[in-house]
Amino acid sequence: MDPKNTDPLMSIKGLRKEFPGTLAINNVSFDIRRNTIHCLIGENGSGKSTMIKILTGAMERTGGEIFFEGMPFQPKTIKEAMARGITALYQELNVVDDLSVEENLTLGRENQRFGMILKHADLSSLIANLKSLDESIKLTDRVGDLSVAQRQVVEIAKAISTDCKMLIMDEPTASLSEEETKRMFKVIRKLKSKGITIIYISHKLSEVFEIGDDVSVLRDGEMIGSRVVAEIRNETSCNSESEACLELVKMMLGKVVLEEYVSSGNERTEKILEARNIGTKKLRDVSFELYKGEILGFYGLVGAGKTEVAQVLYGMDPYTGEILFKDKPMKIKNVAWALRAGITLIPEERRIAGIFGQLSIRANVPIMRMRKVMKNGVINRNKENQLADGFIKNMSLATTSREKVVGFLSGGNQQKVVIAKCLNRESDILLMDEPTRGIDVGAKQEIHDIIRELADKGKGVIVFSSELPEIMQLCDRIVLMYEGSVRTVLKNGGNLDSDRVMALVAGGEVTA
Repeated sequence: MDPKNTDPLMSIKGLRKEFPGTLAINNVSFDIRRNTIHCLIGENGSGKSTMIKILTGAMERTGGEIFFEGMPFQPKTIKEAMARGITALYQELNVVDDLSVEENLTLGRENQRFGMILKHADLSSLIANLKSLDESIKLTDRVGDLSVAQRQVVEIAKAISTDCKMLIMDEPTASLSEEETKRMFKVIRKLKSKGITIIYISHKLSEVFEIGDDVSVLRDGEMIGSRVVAEIRNETSCNSESEACLELVKMMLGKVVLEEYVSSGNERTEKILEARNIGTKKLRDVSFELYKGEILGFYGLVGAGKTEVAQVLYGMDPYTGEILFKDKPMKIKNVAWALRAGITLIPEERRIAGIFGQLSIRANVPIMRMRKVMKNGVINRNKENQLADGFIKNMSLATTSREKVVGFLSGGNQQKVVIAKCLNRESDILLMDEPTRGIDVGAKQEIHDIIRELADKGKGVIVFSSELPEIMQLCDRIVLMYEGSVRTVLKNGGNLDSDRVMALVAGGEVTA
């Protein structure tokens, strides 16, 4: 790739997208050069998904301009964007497993005569596209019998048959093995050789340097910068891939302002949970311990494996390896097993998985352990009221009544209701996935105080967070994740600094 090639296929100028109360995209400007692989990266909430929807016609912009091939571009539908030559390949593939490859390629484009479906007029070109990308796929193959990578190839072949000039690929390797990823990269390079420009979205920073020509970084809905990948790699300060990745991490996270970590001073000698060599489709040999009264943090970039660890511990995903609870081996087969063992999860998406938004505080709090407020199958209203009032007082929940509908509470107070529900289980271990996401500063500090109080009472707390300041302020020890593995475990305090942490989660060397 010639870095001097400045011919833009698309120019985005001052792009803006506003939702009620939220500015998702704010004055974003950058160019996408013709016949390049342009990587778009950023943490969750950075604006990548909104950007894709605007470019593919799934969502209209609020302001700004887009030029495609030098002409104004403002598609109102996905069909309009495809007519101009822009299409997207999402993580959730748009294929029908029970149909053959040929039927999937022609689905929605069938010719009819007298009510009969005829062979697709351009079937030969569809076959040629497929064969040029992967000769091992046969037209008669049932799509459901193909690998994920092969199913992606089928969808790519269909996409490029519509005079595709720009293909947007949303984390195409997220579910692929290492070998499948290599094959997918070959397919992407073939697409580039056909003159197709690629927008490549990934959380795996190493892929930027393996496949990308250019990279743009979004943070909090704003464009932080665009760089030629070769220039980053060749800079004298970036003489290794991990150092190059660190440059991108710094752009993604910005300046990290840390509040001082204050240790509780409690001695932690009683091990209540141990994971040994945990493996899943995304995790490799994950091992760690949790002690009574400890706040253990898991940190890594999006896609590093934090959430997957939480899902294993809560019985949501099958796993290999061994988990010990209070020194006794335990197989967590499902969520019910985890709950019986004394493990509770405060989920990342509280509105979807944490609360019953149309019910009152009183109805939400006891819901994970209804036996406390029931007798002979009937809810005792007095017990229910007392339970709700107790948590409202102890957690300083800002409400005028226990009858307040939870969906109308602020984000911070909704999170307090979720925590109250989990505490009602009287569990020994609390898993907190992004416990303060979308919460204002004051409420965030209150949640942190609650977490510390729980640890002081002997609970084992595991915090999974993508906010480095939160992890370094709150947690006693920090498990750093990188591409599904534990990079290292750091003890908080002393000489621990954010630059070292960022270097490690970018793949840097572990030093003593």
